[in-house]
Amino acid sequence: MRIAFAGTPRFAAAALAAILDAGHPVALVLTQPDRPAGRGLKPRASAVGELARARGLPVLSPPSLRAGSGADGAGEALQHLRSAAPDLWVVAAYGLILPQAMLDAPRGVAGRSGPVRAINIHASLLPRWRGAAPVARAIEAGDHVTGITLMQMEAGLDTGPILCSEALPIAAADTTGTLTDRLAQLGARLIVSSLAAAAGGRWEPVAQPAEGVSYARKIDKREAWLHWSDAAAVLARRVRAFDPQPGACGRTGDAFVKIWSASAESGATDAEPGTVVSLGADAIRVACGQGVLAIHELQRAGGRRLAAREFLAATPMPAGTRWSMPARDPR
Repeated sequence: MRIAFAGTPRFAAAALAAILDAGHPVALVLTQPDRPAGRGLKPRASAVGELARARGLPVLSPPSLRAGSGADGAGEALQHLRSAAPDLWVVAAYGLILPQAMLDAPRGVAGRSGPVRAINIHASLLPRWRGAAPVARAIEAGDHVTGITLMQMEAGLDTGPILCSEALPIAAADTTGTLTDRLAQLGARLIVSSLAAAAGGRWEPVAQPAEGVSYARKIDKREAWLHWSDAAAVLARRVRAFDPQPGACGRTGDAFVKIWSASAESGATDAEPGTVVSLGADAIRVACGQGVLAIHELQRAGGRRLAAREFLAATPMPAGTRWSMPARDPR
């Protein structure tokens, strides 16, 4: 079975590596263009781009797939795709919407209700958390379980029939980074087993349930600011959801601080939300709308991540210090 693959981050690279290691020929790879990265902001290839080039695969990195968007990336990609003559698209966290002409280009693999030409490896149990940021939104919402869904792609946003899915528990300490890594391994395993099922004529796509739909909108940097009037449990989930990007943050005095590790503690306090109520070797404790947020790991702008004790040695923050209360995101 000849595959055309579209993906960008490590989550997608795990699936591409598994497909190649299973012996499936990959005729074409699409990935996002190189982006500035690191302190020097030097252009860096995506994880998928690095893997594809290391394996000697043909790679295209169009900046856009919209017709009339300047450089005709869509036309060039469609031409290369037709020349490659794949049987199937496999898409994982690509970051661009594939036009219908590209979705229709593969020859297709037989399914119960007709040929399947494109499948997506999605990091949630659809129909929950359709959209761009399913892992972060699941953690932020306090979900106890997520998973991987392999879905037949169609014009709607993550609305296509389900080929298979598997659940994965969300651990209490999971961040978006750690959970994404575990989901990547699950997705890699499922795509290989699903391709084997397709080769045996055992694909039976099933329509998604009409109930339980939710949307995981893209994370905006403005969301990273912690609102101390919220409950401590909510803020602790946001800290984990926004790790590694964009990183939960706050401001005290003139110091911009990222918060990388925090836990919620119960108990009433008379202090205004955002007030440091106590300091300890393990944490800086800040009053919230409900409960107290114990901050364990912080980072000043231009610095490195520090445990609370190390941070306080360089940045005194006595009890009574106030963290700023940012304006709410109007969305």
